Amino acid sequence: MATISSLTTPLPTSTRLALSTNQSKPSFQLLKRSNPFNHFPKLTHLHQILNTKAPQRLFAVAEETAPAASADPSSEAARRLYVGNIPRNLTNEELTKIVEEHGAVEKTEVMYDKYSGRSRRFAFVTMKTAEDANAAIEKLNGTEIGGREIKVNITEKPLQSLDLSSLQSDESQFVDSPYKVYVGNLAKTVTTDTLKNLFSKKGKVLSAKVSRVPGTSKSSGFGFVTFSSEEDVDVAISSFNNSLLEGQPIRVNKA
Repeated sequence: MATISSLTTPLPTSTRLALSTNQSKPSFQLLKRSNPFNHFPKLTHLHQILNTKAPQRLFAVAEETAPAASADPSSEAARRLYVGNIPRNLTNEELTKIVEEHGAVEKTEVMYDKYSGRSRRFAFVTMKTAEDANAAIEKLNGTEIGGREIKVNITEKPLQSLDLSSLQSDESQFVDSPYKVYVGNLAKTVTTDTLKNLFSKKGKVLSAKVSRVPGTSKSSGFGFVTFSSEEDVDVAISSFNNSLLEGQPIRVNKA
C-alpha cells in the first residue's frame, strides 16, 4: 500500500495531494495549483494604481524645470564680461563707449598693475542684463581695438583658494623689465617654469609668466619673458619665433 513517505520525487510546496477514500484501491491524485487571488473581487481601478506612466511624466517635468530654477540670468556672474588683449592706453571711458554700442553698460574696470601702474591689457565690463552681455560677446569677440584682436567672454568660475593663492604668488614674483618678449600660441600645458627654462638656453632670463584668465587657473594661451638686455631680446626672437613648444609653434615678438 502506497504512502506519502514512499514517494521518491519531492512535490512542489504549492502542490496539494488528495487521498481517495475508495478502500479497495487507495490512490493519490494531484490537484492543480490554486491561485490565492481567485477569491478576491476584481479591482476595476487596479490599472490606475499600477500605471507607471504617471510617475515617469512627473519625473520628466522635474528634469526640464530644474535647470531653469538654478539659472539666474539677472545675477552679476551672468552679466560680467572679461575683455582681454586690449591696448595698454585704452581707458575705462573709451572701453565703455565701444561696448555701449551693443548693450547697456553698468560698470567698466580696466585692470592696472599695482606696482607699475600700467594697464594689464584686460578689463571687466558688467552689463545691465544677460541679453546685453550675450550681444556684446557676439559682436565684439574677435574684433580689433587699436590693432589688437580682443577676446570677450563671460567671466570664469572662481578658483579654489589654494589655486588662487599660488597663482597670485607667481604674479607677485614676476620681475618686469623694458626688455621683454610676448610669447603667443602656447599650449595649455605650458607653465611659467617651462617658459623660463626654454628661454634661458639663449639668454639671461630675469623672469617669466604664463597669463591666466582672471580668477581662474585656465591658461590664456600667451605669456611674457623678461631679460636683462636688448641683445637677449633679439636673440630670443630669432631663436624661438615659430619654434615648437609642447607640440605647438609659438610666436615670439617684442612686448
